[in-house]
Amino acid sequence: MTRQYSFDDKNLIERTLCELFPPEWLRDKAKETGLIKRERKIDPVIMFWTLAIGYGTFLQRTLAGLKRNYESASNLILSDSSWYYRFTPELVTFLRECVSHGLEHLAQEPNRTLSDRLSPFEDVLIQDSTIIRLHEKLADIWPATRSRKVAAGVKVAVLTSAIASGPKSVALFSENTNELKTLKIGPWIKDRILLIDLGFYKYQVFTRIKENGGYFVSRLKSNANPLIIESYRTHRGRSIDVRGKQLQDVLKNLKRQVLDVEVEVTFNRRAYRGKEKKDSERFRLVAVYNEDEDKYHLYITNLSTDLLKAEEVARLYGARWEVEILFKELKSKYALDVVPTSNPQVIEAFIWIAILTLLISRKIYTIIRRLNPGEKVVRFTQLRWGTVFSEKANYLLADVLEYLGLDTSFITSLRISFSEALDPHVNRRRYTEEWWA
Repeated sequence: MTRQYSFDDKNLIERTLCELFPPEWLRDKAKETGLIKRERKIDPVIMFWTLAIGYGTFLQRTLAGLKRNYESASNLILSDSSWYYRFTPELVTFLRECVSHGLEHLAQEPNRTLSDRLSPFEDVLIQDSTIIRLHEKLADIWPATRSRKVAAGVKVAVLTSAIASGPKSVALFSENTNELKTLKIGPWIKDRILLIDLGFYKYQVFTRIKENGGYFVSRLKSNANPLIIESYRTHRGRSIDVRGKQLQDVLKNLKRQVLDVEVEVTFNRRAYRGKEKKDSERFRLVAVYNEDEDKYHLYITNLSTDLLKAEEVARLYGARWEVEILFKELKSKYALDVVPTSNPQVIEAFIWIAILTLLISRKIYTIIRRLNPGEKVVRFTQLRWGTVFSEKANYLLADVLEYLGLDTSFITSLRISFSEALDPHVNRRRYTEEWWA
């Protein structure tokens, strides 16, 4: 059931976010993951919101800056060690659990609906990944791909949902991990369309999607040469008969605007007891001529002609651009690729923090959209919203902490700032003290 929102609700945003991540849940999860072993100065609730909004929206990009944010929020002065030593594997686990919780919560309240043409399907999903470059010291943990020198990188794999208007799952891998290993096909794909790029191109994968009741659209590899079994379109005049011919032979002389055919491919099944079994499967192949590039764009899918026309298949694949926008938002607005450290735990923590910030942003995005039902969805872009969200993040952090009953007054901030402004090197000689103090 879709929740209704009203401008008359004074604490709508703060309350909704605290319902998304309740203080009791955060404290319980902190104890469960070992982040908090006993009651100390660090409050996991304050730490969570300081990290998720403070770092993720570029308010602070250093551990020292985050520490000052936490001190202002908690009205406590911490030693450097009590803050820095919190960036541990336990914090990474805690943040990853928070991301999982946020993904599950957002999936329960759809942000968008599919068009009438896509009404037979549950969702349209897009799988892709982006790379974050790391210090070469981390090459043993996260080795890079095809590098002439020692290098390191993290691959952030994201499965994006059109219905949820955001990520459905997120996972981290080393950069040299094959894309196919970042996607596991199972019953979850039933009645859903998956848009994938050439990094996932494998007939065995396409067949598993089909066997699990799902659908897919992929670009066709340039060297692919399947056998054409049947044509889905009849053409007037002296058009060539493509049945029984290999694709590459047909493309040489093709003059049609659209080629829409059934093809047969052969592939090896997954090895069982050391033996591979050859198999074959039939799919739909669509070729649409692109005048700007003066060439055909080719797609392979198992969507029938009753579901989508050939031109619609091509346009639907273009929706993959949405995941690129998501990565751009993560990097340009929420500091996904800002990792000024070679500490593995801090790097993982920062990545999960950026994902958390995205989830919080998308939650508010949903609220704002429903408060303005008259505006067209296509005009209310997520990237423009990300800019607005980042600019207002400092106010949001203060409002959430105030809603939780925490003192965020300016005088409190000044008291903390006075402590932080003191040079920790007590005995250091200062050249001006001889003349004035």
